[in-house]
Amino acid sequence: MIWFWRSLASLCVTLGAIGVVVPGLPTTPFLLVAAWASARGWPELEARLLLHPHYGPLIRDWREHRAVPRRAKWAASALMLSSVLMIWLLPAPIWLRWSLPLFLCCVAGWLWTRPEPRRDTAR
Repeated sequence: MIWFWRSLASLCVTLGAIGVVVPGLPTTPFLLVAAWASARGWPELEARLLLHPHYGPLIRDWREHRAVPRRAKWAASALMLSSVLMIWLLPAPIWLRWSLPLFLCCVAGWLWTRPEPRRDTAR
C-alpha cells in the first residue's frame, strides 16, 4: 500500500510543480493532497512539504484550522471568473456554459466560508 500513497503524493507534487508555471492550474490543492498522501506512506516527503518556506505554512494552516488566506481566496475567485468568461467567449457546449458558472459559484461560496489564518501566510 505504501507504493500507492507514494505514487499519489508524487503525482500531486508533480501537478503542483506544473501549476507553478502554468496559469490557471492551482498549486496549493495538489500540495495539500500530496501532504495528506505522504503522511500515509512517505513521512520524509511530508516533512519536506511542511517545512517548505512558501507552501508549508499554507499546508499547516489548512490541516490545523481548515484556514485559507484572503489573498488565496481572491486569487482563486479571479481565476474562476476568468474561466467563466473564457467559456462564454470561446466555443463551448451550452450545458457547459451554464453548469460551469453554477459549479464555480458553489466552489467560491465554500471557499469564502473557510476561516482565515490568524496571520497572513500568503506572500
